[in-house]
Amino acid sequence: MADEDGRVTSLLEAIKLPILRTPWRIDPAGADPAVVDFIAANLGLPVVGASDEADDRDTATAMPRGRRRQGRFSWRTHLAEVLTMLEFGHAYFEQVYRYDPEARQFWLRKLAPRPQATISKINVARDGGLESIEQAPPGWNGLAPSALAEVKIPVSRLVAYVRHGGSGNWIGKSLLRPVHKNWLLKDDILRVQATAIRRGGAGIPVVTCAKDDDKQVERAQQLASNMRAGNFAGLGLPPGWKAELIGVQGNLPDPQRAIESHDRAIALAGLAHFLNLDGRGGSYALASVQADTFVQALQAVAEQIAEISTEHIVYDLVDLNFGTDVAAPRIVFDEIGTRQDATAAALKMLVDSGLLVPDPGTEHAIRQNLGLPSAAGADAGDDTADSAPAVTVPSVGAAS
Repeated sequence: MADEDGRVTSLLEAIKLPILRTPWRIDPAGADPAVVDFIAANLGLPVVGASDEADDRDTATAMPRGRRRQGRFSWRTHLAEVLTMLEFGHAYFEQVYRYDPEARQFWLRKLAPRPQATISKINVARDGGLESIEQAPPGWNGLAPSALAEVKIPVSRLVAYVRHGGSGNWIGKSLLRPVHKNWLLKDDILRVQATAIRRGGAGIPVVTCAKDDDKQVERAQQLASNMRAGNFAGLGLPPGWKAELIGVQGNLPDPQRAIESHDRAIALAGLAHFLNLDGRGGSYALASVQADTFVQALQAVAEQIAEISTEHIVYDLVDLNFGTDVAAPRIVFDEIGTRQDATAAALKMLVDSGLLVPDPGTEHAIRQNLGLPSAAGADAGDDTADSAPAVTVPSVGAAS
């Protein structure tokens, strides 16, 4: 659907792009600074309120400046892959680590996506929790050879994002499922509309012969079928013959209205009412209310992603390297659609009135939000081991 229909694509992009665009950060949440720095370095995300984050991290990519991307986890890439759960209802990833023998730490190398089309089975426990998934072997084309066993990935190595799951439902529900019938009907109407334009737009050639004779009727049929438009097109007829272009007559249904109706239904599936605004007038206040509902829906999707990634990426990293009783930071994001950057005049008024104290923490936060470098430079050297091998770590927690 997303690859063939413009309205479906615009709906998905309207949901995904704001979530991808909003800044994501690491909230210390009372954790030890060493733990916070370790998680931030693993995920390539800035720390909330950190004094040196804007200086040694690229604000556009959230990657440390001067550090190579190869072999390191990319949050932005992962987030884009997570959002495929909108189309499919679920998105599964396998945790892959690399071990640093000098520091004796496991670093997150990647969250390897397990594409939805390759998942052959989702195993669920009796209590409704996720047990494992089974992935088709390489080269699978729908019928796996008996010699190639399917790969089973246990829940301890999985990060599972499921849309509208629960009660043992680990497949989830696609955002597009309620409007699948609208898409099918719209696709059929588009084909009918194209046929109607081709056949009825210029009329159908009709040649009437002079008398009821099989040979004349056959000749008239040939003339009508060979009629073409052009600068030198013409037609010669015997006496008594007549040629004309006959269009469709009578009251005809308007396919465009039906197409627009299905487009509106598709937009409503994602609460994207504003996609149905066609510029023909209406209430700006109503449009604003509709946009607020859509932004709240985006916020809910981003909050689900932040919660799952915190519990099954951050917590697992902390459990592996620091212990299960150590406080862990959280993945957070700037609220979507409500940010209003303070102007210099507004900040001055807040300081003059005593409501804002220009301490170092406030300065760092302002520089962070505005994407400015920190006042003091920081060493952007790479403190990670590039040559450490990639490993997959056994159970550190359940994704269910």
